[in-house]
Amino acid sequence: MMKKSLVTAALAAAVLFTAVPMSSAGPIESACMRSDRKSANRTLCGCIQQVADMTLKGGDQRRAAKFFRDPDLAHTVWISQKPADDAFWDRYKQFGAMAEAYCGGGA
Repeated sequence: MMKKSLVTAALAAAVLFTAVPMSSAGPIESACMRSDRKSANRTLCGCIQQVADMTLKGGDQRRAAKFFRDPDLAHTVWISQKPADDAFWDRYKQFGAMAEAYCGGGA
């Protein structure tokens, strides 16, 4: 539990000191803003993108962004038996937990 708190605190500090121009929306932020979720807004989606920038490489971000359009794709990856899908899913779960802890979830 203490390790999770330290990681969350470090992530929060990193996000506070990372300047990301508003005009350079990443794939997660763009997908979040285009989604039909009621809670999607520039602040939340930008926060989630900042966490993605710190936890996921570009290819993983683009792959995860597709889940906003096609939630069934997430299920397909989750149930896959492929080692590459399992490795991606582990990274995706870590990203999701960190985004929820820092940004509050809801998107």
